[in-house]
Amino acid sequence: MDTVADLRLGEFSGVLASKAPVPGGGGASAVAAAVGASLGQMVASLTLGKKKYADVQGRIEELIPRFEAVRADLLALADEDAKAFEPLSHAYGLPRSTEEERAHKAEVMEAALRCACEPPLKIMEKTCEAIDLVDEVSLIGTRIAISDAGAGATLLSAALRAASLNIFINAKSMTDHEYAADLLSRTQEMLDEGCKKADNAYLRVERGIRWPSR
Repeated sequence: MDTVADLRLGEFSGVLASKAPVPGGGGASAVAAAVGASLGQMVASLTLGKKKYADVQGRIEELIPRFEAVRADLLALADEDAKAFEPLSHAYGLPRSTEEERAHKAEVMEAALRCACEPPLKIMEKTCEAIDLVDEVSLIGTRIAISDAGAGATLLSAALRAASLNIFINAKSMTDHEYAADLLSRTQEMLDEGCKKADNAYLRVERGIRWPSR
């Protein structure tokens, strides 16, 4: 399969809907986060060069390349997530008829589960970074596109939740409970803080544009 960044939307959606094991929820969450970041970058781009927003031009100029970088990282992580699932898919198919085979499968499974959690954890980290950027641009960006900042925040909140599920399901099968507990703690912290910030940004935007005001 081509890289996610090279696929047309219809092609990606079609592969996602097929029986193919990848891409799955992890890749989809990365793409959703990239779209959310794109909306934030659009608001920044529309703010750039506007005399009305002269006092924030320096900051807007800093934000745009950061949006560019996080979008590229997220799309790359969609491919990384697909690659990381391959060892786990193989591990599930290992034989377990004898004691030796069961021990070997358990060892391979544990390593594969850890490997499969790494990309969604990175996706969450990058999504939190994107949330910070969108939150800021929702405050200083042009008001004519503020609804797009709110839409971006909503997508990022959903992407963060989606990525976390990949970690939860794999951590549940780990035999190293101490490692799993640490992983889940990091995941939950990002989930709580990131979603709170993204959801607050959405609500701030919604309250500012609804008529009549709530």
